[in-house]
Amino acid sequence: MQDNESPKGFDALMEIAGPGWGFCGCVKNDRVLHVSDLIPSEGQVSADDFVDWLFLADDMNPNSDREKWAPVRLALRDAFIQCMGGEVVDAVELRWSFSKRA
Repeated sequence: MQDNESPKGFDALMEIAGPGWGFCGCVKNDRVLHVSDLIPSEGQVSADDFVDWLFLADDMNPNSDREKWAPVRLALRDAFIQCMGGEVVDAVELRWSFSKRA
């Protein structure tokens, strides 16, 4: 990506989820954990799956305080759909752009 280009796809999604909403991962059991560690190498991933993984990667139970977190979950879900182009995508699309370069 060149300096004058806006991030796209997963890169854009992670800018929204990380710096935007504060879902940057955590340290758990002396190991750095990030949402990208929870994404499978293949298969279909839904927006709801991804949002749950964001919470898990921040050491939060995605099922606790559902009402409290509903607006955040909805915003993250919408960001997934907007950035990734659909409600369900192939897991291979959920990779940093720099990791796709060969």
